[in-house]
Amino acid sequence: MPPIVEIRNVANFAGQEVTIQGWLYNLRESGRLLFPLVRDGTGIIQGVVVRSAVPPEVFARIRELTQESSLRVTGKVRADQRAPGGFELDVSHVEVLQLVPLDRPYPITPKEHGIEFLMDHRHLWLRSQRQRAILGVRHEIVKACRDYLDERGFTLVDTPIFTPAACEGTTTLFEVNYFEDKAYLTQSGQLYNEAAVMAVGKTYCFGPAFRAEKSKTRRHLTEFWIVEPEVAFAHLDDTMELAEALIAFVVGRVLEKRRPELETLERAIGPLEKCTPPFPRLSYDDAVKILQAKGSEIRWGGDFGGTDETILSENFDRPVLVHRYPSQVKAFYMTPDPVRPELALCVDVLAPEGYGEIVGGGERLADYDLLMKRIEENQLPRPAFEWYLDLRRYGSVPHSGFGMGIERVVAWICGLEHVRETIPFPRMLYRLTP
Repeated sequence: MPPIVEIRNVANFAGQEVTIQGWLYNLRESGRLLFPLVRDGTGIIQGVVVRSAVPPEVFARIRELTQESSLRVTGKVRADQRAPGGFELDVSHVEVLQLVPLDRPYPITPKEHGIEFLMDHRHLWLRSQRQRAILGVRHEIVKACRDYLDERGFTLVDTPIFTPAACEGTTTLFEVNYFEDKAYLTQSGQLYNEAAVMAVGKTYCFGPAFRAEKSKTRRHLTEFWIVEPEVAFAHLDDTMELAEALIAFVVGRVLEKRRPELETLERAIGPLEKCTPPFPRLSYDDAVKILQAKGSEIRWGGDFGGTDETILSENFDRPVLVHRYPSQVKAFYMTPDPVRPELALCVDVLAPEGYGEIVGGGERLADYDLLMKRIEENQLPRPAFEWYLDLRRYGSVPHSGFGMGIERVVAWICGLEHVRETIPFPRMLYRLTP
């Protein structure tokens, strides 16, 4: 029996007979020749079927194949620089596992489809070349994040999905029944990271987070994935250096490993190649001045909206770090600037090309009394935060970290218009299916 191989590996089997398991991507006929395109999740290969070279039943069986029918196809691998991937398959046999019926054909055809139609058929749309490329880049980004942190002594500590109280804003919580009580879907693993970092020194969590923000912008999902490193005995400058290095590493890894996917997406490589340290750094004060000079109605003390972030990023050819926002627009756990207490020791990293914030973080409050005051000012339930206050009672140290949203990074690196394509099954304000 010929070996079963993946399409990405056919170059290792030139001149040999192999079997490929996959799905029919397309079928073209030219006289006595059939040209089935077969995909298997690792690539696409063109088959060549010569009527005179195969039994009549094999030719007929291939001729009746419909789009996305599943099959095993056997043939000899032949080098051909004109073919996709540089190789073709001289087909000798096919086994049809499931023939898509003609009376109910595969719904996604080469014609133009509206976005709502494609989102309703997201479970099938994922099979397209474009979506497969995005999945490949996403995988590489996730792996790069893990590799970078793992190789530098960070310990992965998983944090809860169910939480008893808010981490960020209390108005963006998803409330769920929890037996006889109620709980909330996590907005971030950061508070639990602060417990873990006191145990292991350098930690990170990596998982889903949920925000019940009723936003319909191209940058927002209600369920998203986030990597959150945290470091003990670290300050704001340490966090900015870590974020800068991680982002540069991730982009470099994608450029190294996923050029074919970026080509499929028609992503311009030049802007990504400029993503090398050092990144420009900009104080909130200076950022407001730039925005006002460009016509924004932002006033000092307000948070930046998506348009403001886009305007700022237009001034730079790589990510920009904006630091020291007013405390009033940041989370309760941020450390105040000792020189200007009205500012928080925090940083947002804005991606270039108008892709907005991809990292948010800063230095955490290590002082028990000030943290207690912040909890009271934000009217947070004291009992739910007793464990968090314990971290300041028993061996409190300066510590700092950030969260990096995977979907926004995927959107930026892939050059996507909307974040909905960055995750296999997006959850948005008006979409919970499929």
